[in-house]
Amino acid sequence: MSVPYAPASNIERQPGWSWLDEYLWVTCDIVADLAEGRLAQRPLVATTARLEPGERTLAVGPATCLTWRSLGNGSYTHESVAAFGSPALVLLSMAGSALGNSSRRRAAAQAAQPRWVMDGSGEITVTTRKVYFGYPRGSFSLYWGGLEAIDLVAPEVFQTSYRSIRDGRQTTIRLQTPWASLLFVLAATAGFPAHPRLLGQGWLPLDFERRCIRFGRPFRPASRLLLHEA
Repeated sequence: MSVPYAPASNIERQPGWSWLDEYLWVTCDIVADLAEGRLAQRPLVATTARLEPGERTLAVGPATCLTWRSLGNGSYTHESVAAFGSPALVLLSMAGSALGNSSRRRAAAQAAQPRWVMDGSGEITVTTRKVYFGYPRGSFSLYWGGLEAIDLVAPEVFQTSYRSIRDGRQTTIRLQTPWASLLFVLAATAGFPAHPRLLGQGWLPLDFERRCIRFGRPFRPASRLLLHEA
């Protein structure tokens, strides 16, 4: 399967080695360079994102952004009716109005419950300082030093919370991307060096090293290098 922005390799077409394996393999290579202080020696990666002086792009790829939020505030329009005619017609009109208000009340209450809402799909640029996300509705940057909480909730899902610079509210988002493990490690080493998933080497599948050996990929022990560096 052809995957946009996937690392350049043909091995992902081999049975048993997935395109996500390829991203993880490149992630290990980047993280190993991070642990050994060699990021500046990595090949340049092209990006349309604006970079700051001294900032270096490490990876570019697809992503979908989801935000934990509600779709409403619980309010709804209560409608009243003025019915005229026979008693049966009046009762029927009042019953219909009550049912309509009840339905709107339930819909408003449901909309007020927080849930994961997809904001859009686009492209991320992962750098030594931040992750930049650009999509049709706009763009934003998450700096590693400005994050309040992080986790890798799935092999392809990086979750983080931060304070909005516009209103100061806490925002929790998920970036669904094959670079999720790389995002987690960069954020963890920048501000969460004692994160259980980092210390427990849980940002990689348990059998990933064995899979690399099985498929003849030179494996750099990125997790162990990070812990040794720490």
